[in-house]
Amino acid sequence: MIDEKENLATATLAGGCFWCLEAVFEQFAGVDRVESGYTGGTLPDPTYEDVCSGESGHAEVVRIRFDPARISYEQLLDVFFSIHDPTTPNRQGHDVGSQYRSAIFTHDDAQHRTALAKIAEVETAGEWGAPVVTEVVPAGVFYPAEGFHQGYFRTNPAQGYCAFVVAPKVREARRRFTSWLSPSAR
Repeated sequence: MIDEKENLATATLAGGCFWCLEAVFEQFAGVDRVESGYTGGTLPDPTYEDVCSGESGHAEVVRIRFDPARISYEQLLDVFFSIHDPTTPNRQGHDVGSQYRSAIFTHDDAQHRTALAKIAEVETAGEWGAPVVTEVVPAGVFYPAEGFHQGYFRTNPAQGYCAFVVAPKVREARRRFTSWLSPSAR
């Protein structure tokens, strides 16, 4: 889905803790904004505590506003599948629960087709050695996470989780996708 006024599209992805996803995606050229939040559940206006309880059904997600003329949806999915394990249901490392599931929340039919094709490509490549369990579902209501979650890695790089979990993912994405980085991230 492209916002005709701004020529920006939206991607909504879940692949573990949103601090990791946000920190990785905000460094790419063509990404206008990355916002951490919640989607995919039933409780209106969930809090972090609601989502962590597993009762709300929401996933921790990032909503990415991007310029498809500078970075494509498929490129975003390439990054997505490189920074989380899409084969573990409701788990990323030590983060366990349905809020950490792997999911692509699509905003139109083209995104849906692209997501399914990318999953097939990832499975065929066999990089993960197990079947991909990433859900592909239509995007629903997005609830922004609380303010202290936004830009968390940027403001707390020395915090334990950031130093030992987020930072390696950021470094790996920079190494693997150097040519796609914004000049300030190089």
